[in-house]
Amino acid sequence: MGRTYYIFSSGDLRRRENTIVFENEKGRKAVPIEGVEDIYIFGEVSLNTKLIGLLNSYGITLHFFNYYGWYMGSYYPRERNVSGFLAVKQVEHYTDPEKRLYLAKAFVEGAVRNLSRVFPGLDAAGTLKALEEARSVEGVMAVEANFRKAYYSKLADKTGWEFGKREKRPPTNPLNALISFGNSLVYTTVLKEIYTTPLLPTVSYLHEPTSRRFSLSLDVSEVFKPILSDRLILRLIDRGQIREEHFTRELNFAYLSEEGRRIYVGEYDKALRTTFRHRRLRRKISVRTAVRLELYKLIKHLLGEKPYRPFTHSSP
Repeated sequence: MGRTYYIFSSGDLRRRENTIVFENEKGRKAVPIEGVEDIYIFGEVSLNTKLIGLLNSYGITLHFFNYYGWYMGSYYPRERNVSGFLAVKQVEHYTDPEKRLYLAKAFVEGAVRNLSRVFPGLDAAGTLKALEEARSVEGVMAVEANFRKAYYSKLADKTGWEFGKREKRPPTNPLNALISFGNSLVYTTVLKEIYTTPLLPTVSYLHEPTSRRFSLSLDVSEVFKPILSDRLILRLIDRGQIREEHFTRELNFAYLSEEGRRIYVGEYDKALRTTFRHRRLRRKISVRTAVRLELYKLIKHLLGEKPYRPFTHSSP
């Protein structure tokens, strides 16, 4: 598995034989294509079709963020791992209310268990009971929303940062902006891993499929946001690595400055590469590999081989 590269400066991104070259007035940096996993672009970057062809050949995804650090979209290479049989099974689990409800509950269960470990004191037991009693996907989403609302209230109390309520478009204060930025990175990480599998990224179970987003990535992200976003936000604020001075306020919204984004993605990248011992595999794997394994667990469930159980801290 290669490295993830983050581009904050403006410049030109080009292909030179089997090398990716980024160049601007400050200089030139070349990276062999074999060493690249995916690329995040935060600056004003120009590229051409020769580069796109190279990225497509190696299955490399580009993720684009605008001036404010808000996620705009991803260049997703054409599907290489295609399975018509799995596609049928994936849609079948969406159209069957009982099968869809099972997966929706599983994703939220993973989110609740992981977030309660990151932030002790939340009513995980009561939430899991309410989740078990939910009889519709809408009911499941309501349970998750209430649990998150309780968490955000405790987060604001712990950090002392202004929060109010969850706001995304646009976030009106630094804490909301930080949550949105972190969640968007988790979404793109999951999207990249979905690309390595035959799964259709647009067929989902907790979130309603739409034509404008890869909703399966939203589903699986619920399991990993506590580990890769919420825990990181708590740590960065607690250590003083991210402070309110790392945000810019304009009119009625707030966003991370370039320095703030550099700090955040640097720590996020470390979190992705953090390893732990996987009990079943009996070897160490990275958190990023755990995301990929989660998708293969989902595939086994869809094929009827083994019921899907979400990743949690205590049961990887």
